[in-house]
Amino acid sequence: MVLMSNFADLVSLRVEHSGPVAEVTLLGPSKGNAMGPDFWRELPLVFRELDEDPQVRAVVLTGSGRNFSYGLDLPAMTGSWGPLLSGDSLAAPRTGFLKEIRKLQDSVTALAECRKPVIAAVSGWCIGGGVDVIAAADVRLASADAKFSVREAKVAIVADLGSLQRLAGIIGEGHLRELALTGKDIDAARAERIGLVNDVYSDQEAVLAAARELAGEIAANPPLVVQGVKDVLALNSRQRVEDGLRYVSAWNAAFLPSKDLGEAVQAFVERRKPEFKGE
Repeated sequence: MVLMSNFADLVSLRVEHSGPVAEVTLLGPSKGNAMGPDFWRELPLVFRELDEDPQVRAVVLTGSGRNFSYGLDLPAMTGSWGPLLSGDSLAAPRTGFLKEIRKLQDSVTALAECRKPVIAAVSGWCIGGGVDVIAAADVRLASADAKFSVREAKVAIVADLGSLQRLAGIIGEGHLRELALTGKDIDAARAERIGLVNDVYSDQEAVLAAARELAGEIAANPPLVVQGVKDVLALNSRQRVEDGLRYVSAWNAAFLPSKDLGEAVQAFVERRKPEFKGE
């Protein structure tokens, strides 16, 4: 693997290449590759650049360390929510929050719209925003220790970055509703049974090797045909996903501010179980 020089200044991601396959690795810098401002800024830059690079024919996406991602870095990301959490429900802060949600949605959509197929190799925890990101990939593989959670309901948030829109076509409505309404964790074996991942491998090294092999197999095919297949398949869900993202962003801008959300953030900081009151 060779570091791609045009991505040398990245903070939260590392981009390398081996022949026609690029490899994007989540770096954090927060614990468990939690997704802070740098990640959301860099993700669309990276995937739009890879989309335009004629030398890249497929992409492997993985996490550094033991985990794929703990998801949204709540302490780092909630600064812009301050006026809402403090009870300021006027139009200006809500409009700003709507803009912020759509900016994060666009970051994930840049991955989904990359014309080069993306294979996610998941080890350890993949929570919340991590699931949003892998749902935008074309193929998902996991190691036996992988665990997945659409965790947002447990922190008083309606998931708004793509899981609720993209996972229905991957795992079906029934499984999606169970995961999203409970916020429960599932292991790699369950993820394979419901179709969230295609295959499960013994460990992190094995799943990464399998993802690289699959990416190489895809990259050996005619690149314009591969891109055409991806574009045609996207037609099945593109409009539904776009409509769903716009709806949930407007819903959250209107209804997300709550005492329960403030309690979730405070409990996270204090490392305790939150007490929700429906307020």
